[in-house]
Amino acid sequence: MDLGLKDRVYVITGATRGLGNASARELVADGAKVVITGRDEKSVADTAAALGPNAVGVAADNADPRTASRTVAAAREHFGGFDGILISVGGPAPGFVADNTDEQWTAAFESVFLGAVRLARAAAAELGEGGVIGFVLSGSVHEPIPGLTISNGLRPGLAGFAKSLADELGPRGIRVVGLLPAHIDTDRVRELDGLSPDPAAARAGHESRIPLRRYGTPEEFGRTAAFLLSPAASYLTGIMLPVDGGSRHGF
Repeated sequence: MDLGLKDRVYVITGATRGLGNASARELVADGAKVVITGRDEKSVADTAAALGPNAVGVAADNADPRTASRTVAAAREHFGGFDGILISVGGPAPGFVADNTDEQWTAAFESVFLGAVRLARAAAAELGEGGVIGFVLSGSVHEPIPGLTISNGLRPGLAGFAKSLADELGPRGIRVVGLLPAHIDTDRVRELDGLSPDPAAARAGHESRIPLRRYGTPEEFGRTAAFLLSPAASYLTGIMLPVDGGSRHGF
């Protein structure tokens, strides 16, 4: 199936590893051009080089108010266009209600929530008909995840913002979509499993509750993201798509 991605230009934040990186790889493999971001300059440069000539890296922190305009400008400067953005941010600090400090809540709000809002607003101002704004959120949008209280507090709010944005931008032909990963085999998920006294048992327990009985691969997530960002998904907007092997209990 031709997704229509050839020569389309996307900004992918948090793309030096994990789900953002997997999404960037799939987009480039299907002919798109990408501007990737991450906080570490060397890591961003190395990742962009590995992706090839259709990728450019920009060292940027989502919490920085200047990041939104810088990344969109980089897309136009390097590739002469801008067709969409995938806003992927690192997971906030784990912990239960009594564990997380005001400082952790504030840092997560600046990066995970307000940073994403700024990026989406900047993209909305620059995109034309056929443009797309994607958010990498979490299964916690629908079901709180024990031990991830900050994520449980912020991700549903971003989903609500995305839905409002979809309603507002729809008349302009701009789509807004969300992806809700759960237990994709990334460094972040392995780190969370590692907080358990027995990481292997923790993983086995999670897998036993997933209908497909395994963690997803980053590539599986990346292919889903590439489809949702592509013109092939042109009638999908305002949706939150679980990428979770069937883990969500609701319809």
